[in-house]
Amino acid sequence: MLRHVRRAIYVFVRVLPLTLLCALTGFAPADSGKPIRLGIIGLDTSHCIEFTKIFNDAANPLYIRGFRVVAAFKGGSLDIDASRNRVEGFTTELRDKWKIEIVDDIPTLTSMVDAVLLESLDGRAHLEQVRPVLAAGKPVFIDKPLADSYHDASEIARLAKQGGVPWFSSSSLRFWEETVRLKASPEAGGIVGCDVYGPCPIQPQQPDLMWYGVHAVEALYTIMGPGCVTVTRVNTGDTDVVVGKWRDGRIGVIRGIRKGPHDYGITLYGVKAVLRSGSRAETYRPLLLEVANFFRTRIPPVNPDETLEIIAFMEAADISKTRDGAPVKLAEVIK
Repeated sequence: MLRHVRRAIYVFVRVLPLTLLCALTGFAPADSGKPIRLGIIGLDTSHCIEFTKIFNDAANPLYIRGFRVVAAFKGGSLDIDASRNRVEGFTTELRDKWKIEIVDDIPTLTSMVDAVLLESLDGRAHLEQVRPVLAAGKPVFIDKPLADSYHDASEIARLAKQGGVPWFSSSSLRFWEETVRLKASPEAGGIVGCDVYGPCPIQPQQPDLMWYGVHAVEALYTIMGPGCVTVTRVNTGDTDVVVGKWRDGRIGVIRGIRKGPHDYGITLYGVKAVLRSGSRAETYRPLLLEVANFFRTRIPPVNPDETLEIIAFMEAADISKTRDGAPVKLAEVIK
């Protein structure tokens, strides 16, 4: 009973400021009849197109009502082919097909919207791109990875806390139906360990796991929760195996694949049973439902401390690689 009372008080305290904020700033609450206006930063990823379809196209079977992408800032990184070679095409489609206003700078974008989707491929850009968003007090979803270093990630968290601005960052794998099913399954009888495999191509300008391996790491943390203390990494040209040891003695393993099928899978080791995921259907709707609820309530679905630990986990894995697979304590990264 006490737990329910505390939860009710928590919801009341969080929702009341939202109501006042809507009145003061023009932020459109879910029941106002006006869509919540969204801005996109970073037009170098297919996410900017796919997310716009889901929020703007009422004929789309994945459509989420009550939101509308209205403005976008191109961004882009000249030294990354996947960014440089796609940004103009995605910009053209958003402007010409979806009638999104393309703006020249982020402060202009924040003046036109209620909330922001920071989608830039390059984690190196996220800290500088999110600064004017936080300064404008706009809630922001920062697509994976949060940043390309623990230093930048912790600075984003500090600035957001200082300004009282809600944010969260996540891979879509956290909200994959199979991840959610395994996490909640009563059959396991308690989680003693987890293995996750997934694609792990490497981009020279990015820390290895943060480019694509972050998907598998996010799924691992969804199952295991925070509390990793040491990371060990074995690396070859085709494969990475990253082993995390949790404070309570549990072991979590990532297998990053560069040669083989582009697929994901989870094996959960429970007290009573070993459970495995099914095949993955590519859809962003589960993630965007969480993003939509976050923009309505300003309550992030992922604890910022867990997101920071995920960044530290991946940075520790990079350090372990440079030390020929020696264990690295996360405390070395989180100084």
